[in-house]
Amino acid sequence: MQRLLWIFVSIAFLSSCTSVPEGIKPVTNFEASRYLGNWYEIARLPHSFEEGLSNVSATYIARDDGGINVLNKGYNDQRGEWEEASGKAYFVDKETTGHLKVSFFGPFYASYVVVTLDENYRYALVSGPDRSYLWILSRTKELAPETLDNLVNKAKALGYDVSQLIYVKQNKYR
Repeated sequence: MQRLLWIFVSIAFLSSCTSVPEGIKPVTNFEASRYLGNWYEIARLPHSFEEGLSNVSATYIARDDGGINVLNKGYNDQRGEWEEASGKAYFVDKETTGHLKVSFFGPFYASYVVVTLDENYRYALVSGPDRSYLWILSRTKELAPETLDNLVNKAKALGYDVSQLIYVKQNKYR
């Protein structure tokens, strides 16, 4: 009985990692082929796996199995070196909904929820499984101040603590 309970708790935990935060809706009419390519991190909420990194970018490449390869890069300012993390992503439901599950560590997945997406796929507001994860991404290393303000205000209205945002330096080339 105890083992069965552990299995149910484990399943519940893993499924909650690919959930959408309450009150948040992923974009619809999502086109993965247009989302592929390079994105720069303009701002993020703090979390341990990106601590101390600047010049963060993500590259998304189609996989043969219908998923997406993910390559995250960032410059560790303290060490003076580039760091990379490779992962894979799959749609949680329909391929036209901007809700994916991403894994960098074996069988463990976490939500990648596209909350806002420019109609020309130039910038995006992305959440994780809860409101402690948030990224503002752009196809360019800078966003117009008005666009950035609009995204920050939208995140605030959705309940994210934007006072904690880290604005990412994009000043190195690789």
